[in-house]
Amino acid sequence: MAELAEAARATKAWACYDCGKCTATCPISRAGADYSPRRHVLATNLGQRETILSNGTLSMCLTCSSCDRRCPAEVEYTPLVQKLRELSFREGVEPECPHGGSLQSVMRMMAAGKASQDRLGWLSPDLKVEPAKGEVFYWTGCTMYYDAFFPEFEVNTLGGTKAAVRLLNKLDICPVVSADERCCGHDLLWNGDVKSFEQLARHNVQLVADSGAETLVVSCAECVRTWTVDYERFFTGKPPKIMHMAEFLAERLGELEFKANGTRKVTYQDPCRLGRHLGVYDAPREVLEALPGVELTEMKHSGPAATCCAGGTWSNCDRFVKKIQVDRLREARATGADVLATACPKCQVHFRCTMRDPRLGEQINIEMRDVAELVADALA
Repeated sequence: MAELAEAARATKAWACYDCGKCTATCPISRAGADYSPRRHVLATNLGQRETILSNGTLSMCLTCSSCDRRCPAEVEYTPLVQKLRELSFREGVEPECPHGGSLQSVMRMMAAGKASQDRLGWLSPDLKVEPAKGEVFYWTGCTMYYDAFFPEFEVNTLGGTKAAVRLLNKLDICPVVSADERCCGHDLLWNGDVKSFEQLARHNVQLVADSGAETLVVSCAECVRTWTVDYERFFTGKPPKIMHMAEFLAERLGELEFKANGTRKVTYQDPCRLGRHLGVYDAPREVLEALPGVELTEMKHSGPAATCCAGGTWSNCDRFVKKIQVDRLREARATGADVLATACPKCQVHFRCTMRDPRLGEQINIEMRDVAELVADALA
């Protein structure tokens, strides 16, 4: 009861008007699921611990923060879900994770420090990096794992990772890319496994601190959110300047020379973590609009109103999730765009999975590229 009271206080759940705007906004609810953020808020305020633990709907939340944006009482429902999932995990209640929980198992092996990784096997001789010390640390995230886990989806999240290093080199930066990097722990934190998350956070923060880097550049929206918000309490000295790759490029566009590479119509997917969680909307668009021959066209729902890729935190995948993804891909196709640009590898994984639906075929297929890939392609 005390834990729920504290959660209500910390997230302003007590201020709920019971107006229902959260449910009306929620993508999962709008897709037809019997799901309502308001029910979790009400159960928290009433101290209904068993209801929260037993109804099995906590894992359905996408944590996309659409409801937070609409709430007139400023209830922070997304942070509330994080706290309730932590409580559930401590009570032994975990979601049935997609892919058999294999990704979570790898994350926990990394947290325990018992995993021997080949994190640098993707580096080619033309990519110049430093192994340990430098002014700029490039955070690779888990792209090498995604490409290995999902070959049937034909994902190429490492394409964005390689392009980012290539662009940094073009800017006369030889970034630190460390073989000792571990998963940022984003998904473990959002599924309630705080202990494993903290083990990863302490390791990663110390790794970057030991490098002497003054700037940390990150290509994954979830990683940059984790470093910016969730790692803050783990820094002991001055933290590095943390930037998404799109933000870094937006600041340095004047130092890059581009060539016309044909005409392409591009639309952009706002990742929830980069957009609604961190408020970064302009930088990726500024970068794309600076490329010769690129025409940026917006989807019906974009910016703060953008539809989530519905991947959540590897905690749920059902017909409602697939409906959200299909509708979003149709929206991208409706712009007439040739390419769907992303700023988060997770978006690519989830959308490519959905594109494999044999019943929909060309209705939803669209080329997907990381923003950094499109910039690298346009280099003179």
